[in-house]
Amino acid sequence: MAEQGKKIAVVIGVGAEKGLGAALCRRFAAGGYHVVVAGRTQEKIDRVAATITGDGGSASAMVCDVTDEAAVDQLFAHVENLGQLSLAIYNAGNAMPGDFLQMKSEYFELCWRVSCFGGFLFSQRAIAQMLKHNTGTLLFTGASASMRGKPFFSAFTAAKAGLRALSQSLAREFGPQGVHVGHIVVDGVIDGDMISQVFPDFAASMGSDGMVDIEGIVDIYEMMHQQSKRAWTHEIDVRTSVENF
Repeated sequence: MAEQGKKIAVVIGVGAEKGLGAALCRRFAAGGYHVVVAGRTQEKIDRVAATITGDGGSASAMVCDVTDEAAVDQLFAHVENLGQLSLAIYNAGNAMPGDFLQMKSEYFELCWRVSCFGGFLFSQRAIAQMLKHNTGTLLFTGASASMRGKPFFSAFTAAKAGLRALSQSLAREFGPQGVHVGHIVVDGVIDGDMISQVFPDFAASMGSDGMVDIEGIVDIYEMMHQQSKRAWTHEIDVRTSVENF
């Protein structure tokens, strides 16, 4: 249980310790938040929460499948029991490539459910809690696919573009009511455990200069959350100096 009066943040889409979700959790815990660490794998989120508490921070772990409405409801019931929600980050959805003509409809739908439908479920609950105090920040993690379609990424592009459009609608609808909605486009490969462990040869070919620095991305989330109401950013993109765009 969080301490009385402590700021509450929830991050969904937390996996490897060297990953964007985990880095976001650690940064905001270091800033005095009780962070609800949410993801699909108990072992991974427990490890991130344990690292935070071991460093003197405050965190709790909740398993949550973003495509399961009941699970998302349970997540936000836990959040509400902790106190006032100040920050919610939707970081779910890994790249899902596929040959369009060979693609099964179930695969396309799954990609949409994780990267877009889950964003609807998550943001609806988050905003409802934030409106009780007319304040809060809701941030979405975007990707290159949010902005442009590429061969073999039709499903992922449709899903991420949909999430981006959702974020725009929410920003315009709820900004006047005190909720800051932002969308961060990560245009490139993140230098984390996923790429280094799953595609080590590709990671080696990219080199550190060719992959986006995790802490640099987290800096942007922190900056957007701290912005004055009179100078809000809705969307910002981040890439390496050598990325083509």
